[in-house]
Amino acid sequence: MNGPMGGPNGMMKGPRGMGGADKLSAPRRKAVLFRLGKYLGQVKIPLIFVGVLVVIGNLLSLVGPALTEPAINAIQIGNVDFDTVFYYAKLMMLCYVLSSLFSLLQSFLMITLSKKITFNIRRDLFERLSKLPVKFFDTHQSGEIISTMSYDVDTVNASLSADLIQICTAAITVTGSFIMMLTISRLLVLVFVITIPISIWFSRWRAKKGRPLFRERSGKLGELNGFAEESIGGAKTIKAYNREAQFVDRFEVKNEAAASAYYRSDRHACLGGPSVNFINNVSLALISLFGALLYLYSPEMMTLGAISSFVLYSRKFSGPINEITNIYSEIQSAIAAGERVFKLMDEPTELEDAPNAVAEPITRGLVEFENVRFGYTEDKTIIHNLNLKVEPGSLIAIVGPTGAGKTTIVNLLMRFYDVNEGCIKIDGIDIRDRKRAVLRKAFTMVLQDTWLFNGSVYENIAYGSEGVTEEQVVEAAKAAKMDGFIRRLPEGYNTMMTDNGTNISKGQKQLLTIARAMLPESVILILDEATSNVDTQTEAKISEAMRKLMEDKRG
Repeated sequence: MNGPMGGPNGMMKGPRGMGGADKLSAPRRKAVLFRLGKYLGQVKIPLIFVGVLVVIGNLLSLVGPALTEPAINAIQIGNVDFDTVFYYAKLMMLCYVLSSLFSLLQSFLMITLSKKITFNIRRDLFERLSKLPVKFFDTHQSGEIISTMSYDVDTVNASLSADLIQICTAAITVTGSFIMMLTISRLLVLVFVITIPISIWFSRWRAKKGRPLFRERSGKLGELNGFAEESIGGAKTIKAYNREAQFVDRFEVKNEAAASAYYRSDRHACLGGPSVNFINNVSLALISLFGALLYLYSPEMMTLGAISSFVLYSRKFSGPINEITNIYSEIQSAIAAGERVFKLMDEPTELEDAPNAVAEPITRGLVEFENVRFGYTEDKTIIHNLNLKVEPGSLIAIVGPTGAGKTTIVNLLMRFYDVNEGCIKIDGIDIRDRKRAVLRKAFTMVLQDTWLFNGSVYENIAYGSEGVTEEQVVEAAKAAKMDGFIRRLPEGYNTMMTDNGTNISKGQKQLLTIARAMLPESVILILDEATSNVDTQTEAKISEAMRKLMEDKRG
């Protein structure tokens, strides 16, 4: 592989590649909410039904306080109309029971809808990842990508399943309570002229201060996940060089940064509830005071039942404002997470094939480099004016020091990257004028870094070859000198490979990749230091298997 100068591994992987702590501007917030709205639009029919349930459930809950007024007014000193009290009490009970049932049903439906929306977001995100160029994965930590697909999508899901309903409920409750309070006493409503502007100002101040904190939290978590994934993947190397203490120290720094970001955002969020509760309690005290004065001044203008109803509506009116303040931090976190998700989803994909791209398969394997110049970055050119011609049936070796660009040539041939100048031709046609699928199907590669996925030995060998039979897989394993070893495994070809084949040796993994390479009907074989990290005996087996593999290849 290329070293620190010659290839993509030498390019800096930015820890903030998937998002940083910069301020999320209003247009970007609107863009995130608009795109989340598009996903909600995919389930608009059941969402409308949920909305109907929300409206009915909340209207029923708003009827309850109105029924307390006649019930309390039926209670007089020395004279209680029990029939009237019990009648209105039963109506209140019925309204609250029905309201609870509607709320329960809407919660179940919303959980189901949020699950579908989350599924769609993850599906679109993974489909986008499959279309991104290799350059993206060379410059972004896999831990950050995984953090976006898991943590950030889950954050958005939590907001959709809970916060969305709470906001709708709050809007209906606040509006309905305000209307009902106006019908009871417009004078007492004037109390909110003082308290509500204070609550709104405080909420806006918290939102302004909280947005960058929650974006920083998401970014720091992505950095921590990226570092942890990198450390776990290189655990053997870390131990071999006795660098555990240094990595623990570096993890402490990342962990402290993430924990501090969480602390700052959560500390800011915790200010909301108590502060708004205090404002609401002040308004409740003022309502009780002025209501009592109105009752003493004119019982006809304000009854005890009316005061009771007004107090209940005032609590319903101020309660949702408190709830919105409490969940606002979660909404900000969800918006920040959604911005990271959509930023990843908007990463540019590989360039489309040319409109008139050649779709015919490559049959000969004549490779030509003509005045090729290339560099992974503008200021560092790796390949200078390379001219090379490889005839079909030829066997050539490219040698050079680490960083000279050996693997870069492979990357250019496969069009993982495109040349800066010059052209590469196969069978006389510029590879940029061929369809990528056709081009890459012409190659079989055995790399220094083996890759096995979680699946059976059979599935790993058959990977990349459509319609192969069991006999063909066994023949490939025999040619790669692996059949005997595979049959000694607990379940033979059905033995599961886990964690990139950690349950077998490096040499055995390499032989499995060679067996995999023997199945595709390609015309060009690329071997990238395929025996550099195995023992002599295994290297001899691999060399013999590769000679067998090259017998049927033309280039």
